[in-house]
Amino acid sequence: MSQETVYAIASGKGGVGKTTTTVNLGTALAQAGERVAVVDVDLGMANLAGFVSLSPDATTLHDVLTNDASIEDATYRLADNIVAVPSGTGLDDYAKASPEGLRDVVAELRDAYDFVFLDVGAGISHETVLPLGLADGVLIVSTPEPAAVQDSRKTIELTDRAGGAVEGLIVTRTHADSDVSYEEIAAQLDIPLMGAVPNDSSARESVYAGTPLVVYDPEGPAATAYRRIAADLAGIDLEERARRRSESDSDSEREDDGATGDDQDGTHDREAAHDEVSSAITEAESDS
Repeated sequence: MSQETVYAIASGKGGVGKTTTTVNLGTALAQAGERVAVVDVDLGMANLAGFVSLSPDATTLHDVLTNDASIEDATYRLADNIVAVPSGTGLDDYAKASPEGLRDVVAELRDAYDFVFLDVGAGISHETVLPLGLADGVLIVSTPEPAAVQDSRKTIELTDRAGGAVEGLIVTRTHADSDVSYEEIAAQLDIPLMGAVPNDSSARESVYAGTPLVVYDPEGPAATAYRRIAADLAGIDLEERARRRSESDSDSEREDDGATGDDQDGTHDREAAHDEVSSAITEAESDS
């Protein structure tokens, strides 16, 4: 695809909302009809699966990186238009995995999906730096805390050394009554401000529920902020897209009254992801 479609979501330190940002940006775009893949490239401390109530089979990204499985085998469908590629949590799996294989993984997913979000691990290591150079753009996630901002500066430097490009800054856990200027934080880091996500108790609740915030509390302040950021990132009107899809789905249900799909809520069995990804990749290869 010609436009930027692969984004690495990175932070200088853990606990700033990086995985939450990855999941919710991807889900917001999927709700608008974009085909999305979210990939846990935090090979040492994987946690994306827990954010979306995914209990992967034995096959994960680690198996792909050890050449024991294909990317299709490690892909799980979460809902309409969105799949996840989780990483393993075992130390043995981590020791055997080769981060260099991420190049082929990203290349395949880039051709098969409209958007790919890479949930990058925090800290400085080869598997952390590599995705920063593979992505079309890097989104830096930080809280307003000085320590988090300082660590973000280091991540920006790492991105530059990896040959990547920083797209902008997303500030999380913001407060309306704060005297901190988020625009000034972005200016200090010399990168654009993509958006500020308000502190929202529903965010923690959604994690425990294993449900993306934009689904758990779609009208909440944090969910609204994530949808706005996703819309700006993709250059589309998500609300209008979602409205049209809802109307289209309603028309289809009336025409197909009594028919049943995989799931009435539009969510299909995750195992069906393997066939979907295979078809998407085959179609992309045919078009290239």
